[in-house]
Amino acid sequence: MPADYDFRAQRLHVPQDLAAGAEIVLPAEQAHYVLHVIRLPVDGAILLFNGRDGEWRAVRQAGGKREARFVVEEQVRPQPPAPTREYAFAPLKHARLDYMVQKAVEMGAGVLTPVLTRYTQVSRINLERMAANAVEAAEQCGLLTLPVINAPRPLQSWLAELPATHNLVFCDEGAKEADPILALRAAPAGPVSVLIGPEGGFSPEERTMLAPRAITLSLGPRILRADTAAVAALALVEAAGCQK
Repeated sequence: MPADYDFRAQRLHVPQDLAAGAEIVLPAEQAHYVLHVIRLPVDGAILLFNGRDGEWRAVRQAGGKREARFVVEEQVRPQPPAPTREYAFAPLKHARLDYMVQKAVEMGAGVLTPVLTRYTQVSRINLERMAANAVEAAEQCGLLTLPVINAPRPLQSWLAELPATHNLVFCDEGAKEADPILALRAAPAGPVSVLIGPEGGFSPEERTMLAPRAITLSLGPRILRADTAAVAALALVEAAGCQK
């Protein structure tokens, strides 16, 4: 980020194209936030991004009583390459899934894929809610790229279609404890897909199916909840310097 980047600046994700001189009128919910929560005055500035055009400084214009109208002035940051790191997970119930999606995005996941395993307890997922949580995480953490969110699919079909160039990191509570950083750094260069199972873990058949392809890691001596395991696993991948 630029040395003079203001981390305290308010940021909003918008769907519209962004370029110098573009006029942006926010939808009602975002307008309420701008007018009544942060109370941005006319001529006040905000940062806008859309996941395609980088981040832009925009200035509020006079408008209707409930209207939040902006003119885009200058680009603050260019659009970076989209991260290729995939986070594949067995779905969780709403509140914990919300948390997990937000943390995965914060930790650099560029692809989110729900996978259905034998012991998955939740089979229906609100993809729009996942997308909203991803946007919230990006707004709060200075991110410019939103993740690709895939529809749920069975573990076996996801594994069968996983490109051979991807390193599959399989976090298994039954794995022998070893230095996970060394194991990750020994992997060949390439995109990474991190797989976390459900609360009940993976079945013996699923472990057998995954073993030939995966870098199997232990996350330590404690049994972790799936949402906690997500943060731990993605932090290890980041610390090992694996491809983003």
